[in-house]
Amino acid sequence: MEVINFADTPSVMSRYMRELRDVNIQGDRMRFRTNIDRIGQLMAYEISKRISYENVTIKTPLAECVCLQPSEKVVIATILRAGLPFHHGFLQIFDNAENAFVSAYRKYHEKGDSFDVLVEYMAAPSIEGKTLILVDPMLATGTSMELGYRALLRKGNPAKVHVASVIASERAVEYVRDRFPDDKTTLWCAAIDPEVNAHSYIVPGLGDAGDLAYGEKEDNA
Repeated sequence: MEVINFADTPSVMSRYMRELRDVNIQGDRMRFRTNIDRIGQLMAYEISKRISYENVTIKTPLAECVCLQPSEKVVIATILRAGLPFHHGFLQIFDNAENAFVSAYRKYHEKGDSFDVLVEYMAAPSIEGKTLILVDPMLATGTSMELGYRALLRKGNPAKVHVASVIASERAVEYVRDRFPDDKTTLWCAAIDPEVNAHSYIVPGLGDAGDLAYGEKEDNA
């Protein structure tokens, strides 16, 4: 499985990442959401270079012209709720893509920091033979991403899989590498951080992306 780490090449994405991580800036929810959206757009553009194209002939006001258009059907799938601004960024580029949504959340046990990841809702088209772009801004352990992917497989077997995150932990990268099909999966990350803490948050990370984007939530009962 190929792993693309955008932090290896300085670009304008580096600025967006700095603002996402900075506690003095990330309190501005609109700016936080916008920066995740921007990173989604930049990633989507890079992924667009990996899909197949075909020639089509169109007519301009002056003559016929041969142009390229994508020949692959794309489905953008998002893990709710933190993934919504990230999803929107991808949809800005792949504006005619189909869309899928999966709810996956941590249900903590009564004592300690242990939890189970539960999937309770999914809305998705067929993904059979299509290019699946699975997006979630924070890839801490990889469990939610895997469960979301397994749930989507009930809708068919995709030809290609692109997994995209804003920040992934090294642990999650290895988890995805071990559990996703190696021959057709590419993992895209704006940054890869070294560890997760006892609460399974990425360190240094940026905190809870869902809360920073949309406000704090009550713990699941």
